[in-house]
Amino acid sequence: MAEPTAARESQRAWRVVLERIERDLMEGRLGPGDRLPSERDLSADLGVGRSSVREALRVLEVMGLIRTATGSGPQAGAIVIATPAGGLQQLLRLQVAAQGFPVADVVQTRLVLEGAVAASLATSGAPDLADAHALLDAMDGAGLSAPEFLALDAQLHLALAEASGNSVIAAMMAGLRTAIESYVREGSARIEDWAAMAERLRAEHRVLVATIEEGDAERARDLVVAHITGYYVAAGLVPDPAV
Repeated sequence: MAEPTAARESQRAWRVVLERIERDLMEGRLGPGDRLPSERDLSADLGVGRSSVREALRVLEVMGLIRTATGSGPQAGAIVIATPAGGLQQLLRLQVAAQGFPVADVVQTRLVLEGAVAASLATSGAPDLADAHALLDAMDGAGLSAPEFLALDAQLHLALAEASGNSVIAAMMAGLRTAIESYVREGSARIEDWAAMAERLRAEHRVLVATIEEGDAERARDLVVAHITGYYVAAGLVPDPAV
């Protein structure tokens, strides 16, 4: 059965709104902190229904480009915030769940990004790793469950990415890690001696951070790649490259 004409026009209409906002962003008429025109104004200017405007705004909010609030005052309406991490996390998580992005490909991308982050930090000269050290100490806490430990582990890797100063890499790292978070937790149940694995991961983390601070870029890259690969192999998430 052919799709009703009204439905096709509705789909095109909200895309018209997205294209208008994208054009305004690219040409500098809108930027972070700016308020979008009202639903009424966008509807009138573009000749589309207000329901189409609301649909476009919902898409932009999910993508992490705007936040919306009802009422009146300086915080009301749709405001550009440009926080891409949230949008990337949701996109990657859905793609992995739908098997659009295989877990092995996500892991390989992590290796590329985190290897580059470790090397970059090592060559930057005295990087600020205070957050990383705080997380290392937190992971030494007694009685941490596997999910609690892995949550701190994720924060440590993200802290290193953020310390690099590259917001794109940090956002991608957050998205990639979130995309396979459930697989990482489930994989921990397949590790027979979790206490031994946690101790191994603690040691590897500390050696990695120390190597970065010593300025040994090549070794830092090799260490982070071996560290990530070792866990995923032990958890049965990727095949052992040595086999």
